[in-house]
This record gives sequence, C-alpha cells and structure tokens, in this order.
Amino acid sequence: MNFRRFRVFIVDDHPLVREWLANLLREQPDFEIAGEAADAPTGLAAIIASRPDIAIVDLSLKDTSGLDLIKDIAAQLPGTAIIVLSMHEELSYAERALRAGARGYVTKRESTDRIVEAIREVLAGRIYAAPELLAKIAERFIGTPSPVTRSITEMLSDRELEVFRRLGEGLPTRRIAEDMHVSMKTVQAYCARIKDKLRLANGAELVREAVRWAEKYHRA
Repeated sequence: MNFRRFRVFIVDDHPLVREWLANLLREQPDFEIAGEAADAPTGLAAIIASRPDIAIVDLSLKDTSGLDLIKDIAAQLPGTAIIVLSMHEELSYAERALRAGARGYVTKRESTDRIVEAIREVLAGRIYAAPELLAKIAERFIGTPSPVTRSITEMLSDRELEVFRRLGEGLPTRRIAEDMHVSMKTVQAYCARIKDKLRLANGAELVREAVRWAEKYHRA
C-alpha cells in the first residue's frame, strides 16, 4: 500500500537534540528526514534546496535568532510549514513565533507523543500549541493586563530580545554585532532602547538584568 512520506528538515544547534528528533521521526512510517542544520544560514540554504514539507526550528540558535530564520523560510518557501521546538515556555515566545510564520509551537519538555502530534497537526494545515499556551493566548485576547505586569519578553521587540538574550549569555557587544550581522552602533542603539523600556540606569544594570533573566528562563 502506497502512502505519502512527509519530508522533515531539522534546525537546532544541539547535535544530541537533532539526533534524538531525527531518530524519533524515523520511527514514524510517514516521515523521512530531508536534512539537518546547526545554524540559520546553513539551514535556510539547505531548506531552499531540499524544499521539505515541514521545517522544525529552534528559537535559540548561536549565529542568529530562530525568529529571523522562520521569517525567511515563510517568505521564500510559503509551501514549507514551520513548527518551533523550543526550550522557552513563555507565552510571548509562542506568540512571536506564530506571528513570524510558524504554524506550531512545542517545548522540548513535551512528551514525544505530543511532539509527533504537533507535527501531524501542522502538516494537516492546522495551528498547534500546547493546551496551556492556547488557554493563555485566549486569556490575552479576553483580558486587559496592566502594562506594569508585562514581562520583559513582551516589552522588547524581536531584535531587542535577541540582544538581551545574548547579553545574558555573557557575550560582548562586538560579538553580538558579528553574530547578528549588524554594526556595533546598531547593537548599542538596541541596548539603549532596552535600558529605556526596562528603566535601567546604565549598562551594568542592563547586563545584570540580562544575566538574571537568562538564568531563570534559559536553562537547557
């Protein structure tokens, strides 16, 4: 009996995660691995060349933001569905990913069954997120939260959040500029806007806040 096999491309900078996910999907009779990549530039080029049915993308890539990769895939290959598999459980990350063009959002803490279910749902043309996230998104539309209670991730733009995350990982601004392919002046402008939004007095406070936030939310 013939049936369609869906081609899946994986982008994650952790080799063990890629190996685990590839092995998981190979156990499914209707999935095959179209390719793997550890960074966004390599991933985008390979995805354009292989044209998979779906791309599974991590948000925290070493060379650039996974959000930028999602936007590039959505713009250049609208026929390729995108699902995020991320360690970030905050609502804001899921919203950003879906706005960027992803059709699904799953955290790495989910069971293997749910991850496979999410991929199947997205391939069937539906939006997928964990029930808890969907409930929070519904609450966001219904409620009117005070700006005072907004989290850091909600206050910052995609690029500002990327700079903030990298500061929290201990990267100097010059390295951040290189990784994000922008000038030092641009990174400094992002830092200035972040300080204003978070009401931080100086660069030292900015770094301390970024490190504290990274330690809280970015444990792999």
